[in-house]
Amino acid sequence: MSATRPTSIETAIERCRPTDKTPVTLEASALPSARHELRELQRELDANDFVPAGVTVDACFDADCSFATQDEADRIREYVRTAAFLGAGTVTVEFDTVEDESKVRPSLAALRERAHREGITLELDGPITLES
Repeated sequence: MSATRPTSIETAIERCRPTDKTPVTLEASALPSARHELRELQRELDANDFVPAGVTVDACFDADCSFATQDEADRIREYVRTAAFLGAGTVTVEFDTVEDESKVRPSLAALRERAHREGITLELDGPITLES
C-alpha cells in the first residue's frame, strides 16, 4: 500500500464511479441568498437526485460608469461564491451589450481569477471574450 497521493487527475478519474444523479444548471435569479436557505436547496436537490453543475447569471454592462460596472461585478462575485458553496463547477455570465469594454474587461478578468480561486470555471456568453 502506497502512502503517496495520486499525482494526476487521470488517477482520480480512473477511480470514479457512476452515479444516478442528474446535473442541473441553476438560474442565479432563482437562488436564495441566505446560507440556511442554500443548505435547504442543497438538501432538496439531493433528495430529488439533482447535482448542481452550473449557475447562469444574467448580467448588465450597458452603463458607461465605473461604479455601475463594479457593482455588477460584485453582484456576479456573490454568485461565484454561491456556486462554490453549492458545489457547482461553472458560472456562466450572460450579457448582450457592453457600453465600455475598457471598464468591463478588467472586471471580468478579476471575476475569472476569483472564480478560479474558488474552483469554479467562469464562462462568458456575451460580446467580450477573455484570453485563457
